[in-house]
Amino acid sequence: MSLLVDSVIVSPFQTNCYIIACPKTKKGIIIDPGDEPERILAVTRFHQITVTAIVSTHGHLDHVLAVGAVKEATGAPFLLSELDLPIAQSAHIQARLYDWFAEPVPAPDDFLQEGQTLTVGEISFQVIHLPGHTPGHIALYFEDDDGTKHLFSGDVLFAGSVGRTDLPGGNWWQLQNSLKRLMSLPEETIVYSGHGRRTTIGEERRYNPFVPK
Repeated sequence: MSLLVDSVIVSPFQTNCYIIACPKTKKGIIIDPGDEPERILAVTRFHQITVTAIVSTHGHLDHVLAVGAVKEATGAPFLLSELDLPIAQSAHIQARLYDWFAEPVPAPDDFLQEGQTLTVGEISFQVIHLPGHTPGHIALYFEDDDGTKHLFSGDVLFAGSVGRTDLPGGNWWQLQNSLKRLMSLPEETIVYSGHGRRTTIGEERRYNPFVPK
């Protein structure tokens, strides 16, 4: 079953917010709503999606600050790794450093963890714990019926780059281990990063200078 994938670039940090849905049931999730909730919600209305979950790959402000407005509009539960809860809880305070005023992020309705399956309509995503950029960073992985593989990698892996580790909770060695794990995925896996363009595991394995060989 082919995955419905759309995206909106939001926030001063140019974050990719993904709107993903099961094309058969039109049930979907929103990944990393960092800002501009009205634009995100417009995409869900365009595709006539019923939002069943709001997922943040990690707790940084540019991935969580629109959660409250989106949750209020959709009634969907908010999901996050428990390890990133302190980061998400302080996101509105961190935002003030950038003259960005936002409401506190609501408490998660449930926590995501390694090995968990997140079902959306007739589609099931595998939750992968990938620490390094933050302690509780997660990614979502899914394989279509036609064999197309999708990875929503958040801020662990980018086209030609990787997530920074100089922020509180960051750890370069953990990130390297997380990248090694991602490099074990099939090379044709499409990578939807938290910032920048799409790429593939194969491209990053060959050309990304920050990926362990």
